[in-house]
Amino acid sequence: MPCILFALLCLAFFPLAARADPPAKAVHAIAMHGDPAYPPDFAHFAYVNPDAPKGGTLRQAVTGGFDTLNPHVVKGVAALGLGFVFETMLSRSWDEPFSLYGLLAEGLEVPEDRSTATFHLNPAARWHDGTPVTAADVLFSLEVQRAHGTPNRRQFYAKVASAAALDERTVRFAFAPGPDGRFDREMPLLMGLMPIHAKAWWAGRDFAATTLDPPLGSGPYRVKQAEAGRRIVYERVADYWGRDLPSRRGLFNADTLDFTYYRDDSVALEAFLAGQGDVRRESDPAKWATGYDGPALRDGRIVLEELPHRRPEFARGLIFNTRRPPFQDIRVRRALGLATDFAWIGKTLFHGALVRTASYYPNSELAAEGLPGPEELAVLEPFRDRLPPALFSTPFTLPHTDGSGPAGGRGNLREALRLLAEAGWRVSGGRLTDGAGRPFAFEILLGNPADERVALEYARSLDRLGIAATVRTVDNAQYQGRLDRFDFDMTLGWWVSSLSPGNEQLYYYGSEAAGQPGSRNYPGIRDPAVDAIAASIAAARTRADLVARVRALDRVLLWGHYMVPLFHSPADRMARWSRLKHPEATPLYGPLVESWWIEEGG
Repeated sequence: MPCILFALLCLAFFPLAARADPPAKAVHAIAMHGDPAYPPDFAHFAYVNPDAPKGGTLRQAVTGGFDTLNPHVVKGVAALGLGFVFETMLSRSWDEPFSLYGLLAEGLEVPEDRSTATFHLNPAARWHDGTPVTAADVLFSLEVQRAHGTPNRRQFYAKVASAAALDERTVRFAFAPGPDGRFDREMPLLMGLMPIHAKAWWAGRDFAATTLDPPLGSGPYRVKQAEAGRRIVYERVADYWGRDLPSRRGLFNADTLDFTYYRDDSVALEAFLAGQGDVRRESDPAKWATGYDGPALRDGRIVLEELPHRRPEFARGLIFNTRRPPFQDIRVRRALGLATDFAWIGKTLFHGALVRTASYYPNSELAAEGLPGPEELAVLEPFRDRLPPALFSTPFTLPHTDGSGPAGGRGNLREALRLLAEAGWRVSGGRLTDGAGRPFAFEILLGNPADERVALEYARSLDRLGIAATVRTVDNAQYQGRLDRFDFDMTLGWWVSSLSPGNEQLYYYGSEAAGQPGSRNYPGIRDPAVDAIAASIAAARTRADLVARVRALDRVLLWGHYMVPLFHSPADRMARWSRLKHPEATPLYGPLVESWWIEEGG
């Protein structure tokens, strides 16, 4: 029997070793830091309308494609909306940095040191076929996701030292201590967010494979129709077991969710304008400025709103793959960040509506600014000899340009050529070559045609340095496959974090993840300082401590020049047909479409 299989069987069938745990009492919710905002008797979240009418179809015209209905494995591209089919033991409050409330589990017990977590399943929790959700389903979900899940889940769940069903509705996890003897304080919350799968349904099926069989779930919706790459339709479960839970009240109001896929975002926009979509989140400022004009907008049938939020925005950029030789030299990466007048791009392509991204946690209190303060310095000091001296003495800033185009960045181009010469590159016949006469040439891989404008402009800027950069756009499945294999020179990609980052930061930037196919460590970062700081984030005991550690990590990543940062928006731009309504309050993390409802007479 393979060792991993034996270990997984042990998790399911062997009881927990006896240990003297600190006393714990059952609670209705848990927060990463401090106390949850809502009391045990809360009726609903503040950002929903508990009396929202039910009914209608909510349609969205989206881009891309899909080839699987299992979003929890590496293989395939999952359809949108599957999070409404699968449920977790606890549910997030989107108005708090990181707090979880009862869902499949009606309560939990966690000791002060967070060495264990005991979940008590709600006796009403049911799969869509009417069978109860049991502790066996929870243990099965841990087993298959530790063996076949996405790399981040395998990384998290590896910290579970043992697991056992105390009875049919009670599951207890014990966690392995870290090298310092302390327990990862995020683990009880991560286990609360583990997707739960029906053990009986998966019997005889390959969990690691792609599948278009509608999965058995316990959530508010089930898959009604799925056409790979084209369309997926969900129907609301009429007798959904959790409809009256405080964490569910006022949510999931549409009877039907309809996602229609398009290859091109401009076509998806036209579908929305033609009434084939009800809501659209607009990421292109140019389309926001001019693309919606027409009778429906002018007479109020289409409504455009900019809804502010306080979450970290997407950290988007042109990401270097440092596994490839040209980009292993930080001087080369710095030089290529100097090549383009991004002020001109922002003004010309994006109507000046976006902000240049200067953080891996933009638009939030987690972004590093100025010089490191005392709390940050305490985090950074052990790694001073490994970090650039300028990190401690100079605020990180993006290259300045005047927005006039190529001529506006001549000083930056001179500095770029100096750095490239220092790294061993020379201009010969108008092209940049290495010591062996090989030209500096690479490919920028894209998965979205909408990104071509920025990538082509960047490539034209590099041509002025004698670098030949070609832009290649591939279909969604091929793009994801190449990302998973790290088969690219540079790509336009992104990361996004919550207001309470934790273990996933190692999945994004840790050395171990750099060699894991399918991980989000696209640049291939292998830096002990990054590893240590990222690993320490989940151990933060207070909010202030967490903020200091994340800012320190942000600063180290920025000075590593792993990407050429692009732009972000400080607000969500939402277009909707007027029959679609939303609550007055917008949560901390931004608009939540599942809290919106349809007024058929609108």
